[in-house]
Amino acid sequence: MKPAEIDYENLSKLNAPFREEFRQTFDGVLQSGWFILGRQVEAFEKEFAAYCNCAYGIGLASGLDALMLALKACNLPTGSEVLVPSNTYIATILAILQAGHRPVLVEPDIVTYNIDPKRIGEKITKQTGAILVVHLYGKCCEMDPVLEIARQHKLYVIEDCAQAHGAAYKGRVAGSFGDLAAWSFYPTKNLGALGDAGAITTQDAGWADRLKMLRNYGSRVKYYNEEVGFNSRLDEVQAAFLRVKLRHMEAITEHKRLLAATYLTHLTDEVVKPSVSEEYKDVYHIFNIRTARRDELKQYLLDKGIKTEIHYPVAPHRQQAMQGIITETSFPIAEEIHATTLSLPISFFHTQDDVLRVSDTINEFFK
Repeated sequence: MKPAEIDYENLSKLNAPFREEFRQTFDGVLQSGWFILGRQVEAFEKEFAAYCNCAYGIGLASGLDALMLALKACNLPTGSEVLVPSNTYIATILAILQAGHRPVLVEPDIVTYNIDPKRIGEKITKQTGAILVVHLYGKCCEMDPVLEIARQHKLYVIEDCAQAHGAAYKGRVAGSFGDLAAWSFYPTKNLGALGDAGAITTQDAGWADRLKMLRNYGSRVKYYNEEVGFNSRLDEVQAAFLRVKLRHMEAITEHKRLLAATYLTHLTDEVVKPSVSEEYKDVYHIFNIRTARRDELKQYLLDKGIKTEIHYPVAPHRQQAMQGIITETSFPIAEEIHATTLSLPISFFHTQDDVLRVSDTINEFFK
C-alpha cells in the first residue's frame, strides 16, 4: 500500500484542535453586533503586547501594512534609505517603497540567514534613516550589534517579526528590541489568523496613539481627520480567533521545536541544517535545509508523496518588479541561499513519525 501523502501545510488540519473554541468565539462576536475596532481587537492588542513584553499593540489589516505604517510613523524624510537584508521576502521591500523610501540591501550571514551586522556599516550613508531587520524563518537576528550600530548612527530600528512569534535572543523576545515591530498573522504563521491580519508593537505611547489614528483614516474622532491616513484595521472576528490561538502559543511553539529537534537529530549531514545556539530560542515557522541538489531533492520527495516549499525561489533584486528600483546586482550570499534552500514540513499538525519519514527519505536520496 502506498503511504499517505505528507502535506507541506494543511490549514484545516492545523486549525482542527481549535474549531470548537473558534465557533464559540465567532458566535460571541456575531451576537455582539460590533465588527470593527471593538472589544476583541482591544483585548487582543493588550494580550499580544504582553506576550511580546511590549507596552502597546496596534492591530492592523496585514503584515505588509504593519511594516509600511511602522516606517510612516518614523517621519523620515521622503526618499530616506532603509537598510534591509538582501534575502528577505518581497513584502519587506514593498513596505519601504510604499512608505516613500529607498531600500538598501545588506547581505545576510550565511549561517543564520539574517542580516549580517558586520556588513551594515558599509551601507550607511547620510541618507540612511532606519535599519529594518527581519527575523527570518523563526530565528531572531543578532540584535546586540545591530542596536549598537543604530545608536551610534542615530537610526531607527524596525523589526519584521512576521515569522518570529515567540522567538528570542539572549532571553529577550522578538518585537521587544526595536523602536517598532511589525507582525503578520497570515494563516500559515505560528500565530495565524483565519485570514489576513497584522499588528505593530512598541514601548512608546505616542507612537501607539498615532498609529491607531493612521490605521483609521487619520482620525481619532469620527469624521474628524488629522492626517492623511489609511484603512488598515484588524478585523474584530480575526482578533477573536487570534485570542484563541494566542492561548495555545506555548503548545504550538514547543511542538514545532520538538519536530525541529527530530529533524536536526535524524537528517544526514549531506544537507545544511539550521544553526542552533544557546543564545537563540528558535520557533521554526519554517524549517529550511540547503543543498546544491535542491530541485532534484524536491522532486524526489514529491515522487515519494512528501510536499515541500521554497522560501524563496527568487532573490528580491532579481524580481521583475524591482528592476530599475534596486540597481545594485551583486548579492552572492542571497543568491546562494535562494538557489539552495528547501523548506520541510513542520506544521502544528505534523507528527514525529511524519518528520522521521521525511528525514529517512532525504537520507535515502543522498545514499
